[in-house]
Amino acid sequence: MVSISVQGDRIRFEIEGWDKIWALKGHLEIPLAHIKSVRADPEAAKGWWHGLRLPGADIPGVIVAGSFLRHGRMIFYDVHDTTQAIVVELDHEDYDRLVVEVRDPAAAVHMVASAIAAR
Repeated sequence: MVSISVQGDRIRFEIEGWDKIWALKGHLEIPLAHIKSVRADPEAAKGWWHGLRLPGADIPGVIVAGSFLRHGRMIFYDVHDTTQAIVVELDHEDYDRLVVEVRDPAAAVHMVASAIAAR
């Protein structure tokens, strides 16, 4: 699970609990200017093939966490429950996309979209 907070002109994605170990990351900070879009997408983390797993974990139906290379794009995942997943499309970052599980996808999407619009 990931918690999201807006800090000035950046958004911080804080990986929670044991997921820090599975994803091999504690947090990601992204400038608002580098976020192209955000959406709730329960389909984004479904399936058994998420790409070439770089550091991270991929146990189908249980967890997908860490860095993956798929179709030439770097994607960061941290998802247990796919129904709670949001997708953040990025530009000018190490990752092209973040697919993360949040407590309330609608609220998270609204918060990120509002921060982008307000910048």
